Amino acid sequence: MSRVYNFSAGPAALPEEVLRQAAEEMLEWRDAGCGVMEMSHRGRHFTSIIERAEADLRALLALPREYKVLFLQGGGTQQFSQVPMNLLAGGSADYLVTGAWSQKAFDIASALAPNMNGAVRLAVSTAESGFRRLPRSDEYTLNPRAAYVHLCTNETIHGVEFMSPEQLPDTAAPLVADMSSHILSRPMEVSRFGMIYAGAQKNIGPSGLAVVIVREDLLDRAWSGTPALMKYRAMADSGSMLNTPPTYSIYIAGLVFQWLLREGGLAEMETRNAAKAKQLYDCIDGSDFYRNEIDPASRSRMNIPFLLADAALEADFLAGAERAGLLQLKGHKSVGGLRASIYNAMPPEGVAALVDYMREFARTRG
Repeated sequence: MSRVYNFSAGPAALPEEVLRQAAEEMLEWRDAGCGVMEMSHRGRHFTSIIERAEADLRALLALPREYKVLFLQGGGTQQFSQVPMNLLAGGSADYLVTGAWSQKAFDIASALAPNMNGAVRLAVSTAESGFRRLPRSDEYTLNPRAAYVHLCTNETIHGVEFMSPEQLPDTAAPLVADMSSHILSRPMEVSRFGMIYAGAQKNIGPSGLAVVIVREDLLDRAWSGTPALMKYRAMADSGSMLNTPPTYSIYIAGLVFQWLLREGGLAEMETRNAAKAKQLYDCIDGSDFYRNEIDPASRSRMNIPFLLADAALEADFLAGAERAGLLQLKGHKSVGGLRASIYNAMPPEGVAALVDYMREFARTRG
C-alpha cells in the first residue's frame, strides 16, 4: 500500500498510527467481542471510551473545571444556528467577519435572531480586502453588554488566523470562537473564551462530529424554542448522550487525542506546525513564480492559499502534483488558486515533498 500526502482542507488526513490502531480494533475492541460501531453507547465499553476522550482533551487544552465538553453531531456548521439559540437570550451579539466561514455564521445568526427577539450586529468585516487580513482593533467597537462576540479564529478558505492573544478582541462579553481548522494545533488560553467549537474533520477526526467547550455559566440561556437536542444544558447534563452520539467518530477522536499526548502535546504540535508553515511560506515568498496575498501578520499556519504567476498553469501543476503523490491542492471554488492544508497529521516529509515539487515545477515551467 502506498499512501499519498493528502493536503485536503477537510475531511483531512488522520495520523497513520491512529488509522492502523483503528484497523486493528475494527472487528473487536479489546475484550468487547465486537467493534466500536456495534456496541451500545450506554454500555461500559463505550462509556470508558468517551470518558477517556474527554479526559485526554481536557489534559491537552489544560481545560479549567468550569468548562463543559460536549461531543455533538452536525459538525461545525450546525453551531452557526446552535450558538444564537443557546446564547443570544433576547439580547444582541457582535460578529467579526474575516472570511467565508465567519460570514456564513453571521448570515445564519442574523436570520435567526428576530425569531428570538434578539439582534445580531456586524462589528467589522474585512471583505473589502478580499479577506486578506485581520481587522485592526481601531476598526471596530464592541458592545460590552453583548450576549457574546463571535469570531472564526482560523479561516480555512482564505487562510487568515488569529495567532497572538493581542489579535483577539478585547471585550467584557463572552468570546465565542469557531476553531474548527486550528484547534489542537497549538496551546490555547481557553479562559479567554466563553465558548469554543470545532468541526472534527480537520485536526480531530471524522466529519459529522463537533466538539463544543462551553463555560458553565453560559449553559442556561437557551431560547425557549430551542429543540432539546440542540440545548447545551441538556447535552451537558446527559454527558452528550441525550440521544445516540456519533460513537465511532468519538472513538477516533479519542485515538487522536492519545496520539497527540504521546507526541508531546500541543507545545510540540506548535513547534512542528510553525516549522512546516515557515518552510512552505519561504518557498512561496522566495519565488516570483508563486505568491500568497495574505497580510504576513495574518497568515494561517494550517491553510496556506497560493497562486501561480500564470494561472493557466494550474491544471498542469495539479496533474503533476497528483502524479507525485501530492493530492487535494486545488483552492476552494469560491476563491480559486491553490491551497495546501497542513494540519497536525501532515508530516514534515509531506511539506518537504511539496516544496521540492513546487521548486521543480517553477524551474521547468517558469
